[in-house]
Amino acid sequence: MEFACSHVVCHWRPDGAGIPLIKHQHDDKGTVQQQDVPPPLPPRRLPRKPRPSSLPPPLPPSSSHRPLAPLSLPPPLPPRAESRLRANVNVVSLSVGTLVDVSQASGLESFQSPVLCGKCSAALSCLSSMQKNVWVCEFCGCESAVSDRVCVGDRVCVSHRVCVDDIYLQNHSEDDYQNLEESLVVFCVDVSGSMSVTAEVTSSSGSRTYISRLEGMQDALQGALSSLLQESPRRRVALVTFNDEVVIYGDGTSTPLTLRDWALVDYDHIWKQGVAYSIPHCIAETHQQLMQRVKDLREHGATSLGPAALASVAMASRYPGSKVVLCTDGRANIGLGEMEKPPSLSSLSPSSLTPYFYKQLAQQAVESGVIISVMTFEGTDCRLADVGRFADTTGGRVNIVSIGTVATEIQSASVDNILATGVTATLIAPDGVYFPFEDEQNHTLVREIGNVTKGLEVTFQFAVKPQFMEVFLQKDTLPFQLQLSFKTRDQEKVTRVITEQRPVASSSGIWAGSLNMAVLGVHSAQLCARLAMEGRVQEAQRQLKDQQHLLRLISQQRPIQKEESIYGNWMDTMTTICDDITPGSQTLSDEAAKVMYQMKRASSVSNNNNNNNSSSSNTIQRKEKALMEGT
Repeated sequence: MEFACSHVVCHWRPDGAGIPLIKHQHDDKGTVQQQDVPPPLPPRRLPRKPRPSSLPPPLPPSSSHRPLAPLSLPPPLPPRAESRLRANVNVVSLSVGTLVDVSQASGLESFQSPVLCGKCSAALSCLSSMQKNVWVCEFCGCESAVSDRVCVGDRVCVSHRVCVDDIYLQNHSEDDYQNLEESLVVFCVDVSGSMSVTAEVTSSSGSRTYISRLEGMQDALQGALSSLLQESPRRRVALVTFNDEVVIYGDGTSTPLTLRDWALVDYDHIWKQGVAYSIPHCIAETHQQLMQRVKDLREHGATSLGPAALASVAMASRYPGSKVVLCTDGRANIGLGEMEKPPSLSSLSPSSLTPYFYKQLAQQAVESGVIISVMTFEGTDCRLADVGRFADTTGGRVNIVSIGTVATEIQSASVDNILATGVTATLIAPDGVYFPFEDEQNHTLVREIGNVTKGLEVTFQFAVKPQFMEVFLQKDTLPFQLQLSFKTRDQEKVTRVITEQRPVASSSGIWAGSLNMAVLGVHSAQLCARLAMEGRVQEAQRQLKDQQHLLRLISQQRPIQKEESIYGNWMDTMTTICDDITPGSQTLSDEAAKVMYQMKRASSVSNNNNNNNSSSSNTIQRKEKALMEGT
């Protein structure tokens, strides 16, 4: 766990006047050190020296000489300016992509189950207080009897912090061992009539030529197949195409299965057909057949995107850790998930069920351990805000490509590996703490994360309820605990428990040097993007303003670092998008939806996975007028 502030700030209020941001370093208790108090005022003027007796007496005042005016007093010192920040700095970041890698963990591995509090479900650790085999829970105060044979990990000091890291493994798993090499990659490709649109590109010889979107896609797929053959020859690879019908080619060695007409609106039928379609061979055995299938593709017809995505997920669900790479250049206009027709008065029409369809399929993919990456072509309107839900929920990528960049993006998406599935994060704080924008009442927060890939970060903010502020200010530290439950790539069930004591700031002011701007910047990006995508635009705008205000205050006290300026660019970009959303019509353009989805999964700029975030922000700022759809 990484916290945005070195101390827990109890004074923050969502509707308060703000917390002073001061230039002075805090001591261990968070108070301003005495040597930083400003010096006293200098004396008003020097005392007069005695007149030597050898000098003649002074002349009496003459009427022709005006008396000297008394010396003016120096102006009073201006009051010390205290900048007040409105943003909540009680933020914690979880590097989930790192935490699920138990091979790199230094914690104590145990095959026993953690001892949990009967009231708040916190886990016993070596930081817990026990007297005569009775554990008084440090989070809720509940008493529990503990056996003498219970073994807990040792405390570890990390950067002067007291932290405990325990890893609990199951003795056996109900699921079969699953090798990563046995997972499946499904390329789900649009071959509708609009894929015949051409664009000018530069050939390998340097000459300019025109190729269609489908030709660019074929070249990209053939390159991805060759790369998988070299790097993962035992990986299964399948192909699915869609226009006004869905064709399942599988690994290219079997007779293709075609779904058309009524089958395109039957969810259960498509799922059963996809699950039943066998993929017995690996890419080393099917490379030539798949290359020929890709070469023979021709564009025509409509866009049955929804049924094709459903069939692809169903095929991949047989192999946890699999991925679906979905490529399209237009809106779904036939079958499940169609978007072009206005909602019908009938509650059974496919168009009226569109939002539910995308949500249901995304959740089913998460439960099956499948990630979906979505790619659309630039200059098209694919309703990425809806289709991108696949990737956002399952942990995949969302991007807009051109004919020249589609090969690189497909290559990147096909090699993304799931590190863990079924991931659930539970954050426990002392009773009296709550989680704004999550759970305003409970001091325990549960977040269903699902699939985890490399570089994933998840952030939360917390605050102290007003009636508990004075109680917490009397404490030196407050406990926080993370319980991370997941399945590894080989289907081993793991529970990782990290407990940490955080110091409490007794002073109402915050030292600028105690803030971790990487944690604050990532959290603000994730939170504001989520609020905007949920339609809570005004709340997102208020959070963006508070974060921008914090960056301005920091810049007044010290130089802004390069990565902090990147976080500022993120805020500026999302502010542009939110400000352009027309009241009553909150439909995002594909460009804006892409940025919002990428911001929802933002991570610190030191992570190479976020290079596309900053470049996307610059693109959006240059195209501000084209961000939103007209009403």
